[in-house]
Amino acid sequence: MAQDNQQSQGTPGIKQQTRTTTDVPRRYRVVMHNDDVTTMDFVVEVLETVFRKSTAEATTLMLQIHTGGSAVVGIYSYDIAITRASKATQKARAEGFPLRITVEPE
Repeated sequence: MAQDNQQSQGTPGIKQQTRTTTDVPRRYRVVMHNDDVTTMDFVVEVLETVFRKSTAEATTLMLQIHTGGSAVVGIYSYDIAITRASKATQKARAEGFPLRITVEPE
C-alpha cells in the first residue's frame, strides 16, 4: 500500500518545465503632415520638445515634412504614440496652428 501512495503523488526525480511566452507589443508610427500655415520654426520646436529630437534631426524631419508632405517622426508603443501626438496637437492648437499628426500601426 505504501507504493500506491508514492505513485499517486507523482514520480520522484522528474522536474516539470513551464514555458511562458510574451508577445512583443505592437508599434505605432507617429506621422506629421505638412500644411501651409504652421511655421517651420514651430515644427522644429515641437519635434525637439515633444518628440525629443536634436536640433539637427528636428530640422531634417521638418524639411522632409515640408518637401514630401509628411514624415514619420517617431515609432512608439500605442500609449506613448497617442500621448505624444495629442501633446503636439494641443501645443499647435494653443498657438493657432492646424498641424495634423496621425498615429498608424507599423
